[in-house]
Amino acid sequence: MQTVVLDTNALLMPFEIRINLDLALQDLLGEARIVVPGPLVGELKHLDHKFARAAITLARKYEIIPTKSSGDNSVIELALQTGGYVLTNDKELRRRLRKEGVPIILLRSGTHLVIDTYRGD
Repeated sequence: MQTVVLDTNALLMPFEIRINLDLALQDLLGEARIVVPGPLVGELKHLDHKFARAAITLARKYEIIPTKSSGDNSVIELALQTGGYVLTNDKELRRRLRKEGVPIILLRSGTHLVIDTYRGD
């Protein structure tokens, strides 16, 4: 079973664009273990975003795993630890993940998740 690490913007996606992450990931990968880095819950608590509270509730639905790092570094740490994908549309995080060789899932065409196949710099 594949593991998918969610970043902050992935946790906000369902509320901003009305996507069911569970179904979209199941369509893409089949059965998957979905995890959230612990520090992102704290980050969401301090985020001034109208969907932050809903994103916290969503995060608690999944396995929350403590990390030594915070922010994007916690996402990278957890992805390397689990050998999983990262679901994100954050351009800078995607660049860093590619450097680390971490597979990425991103949003295309509104509500369609795809595996990133970009291999450039």
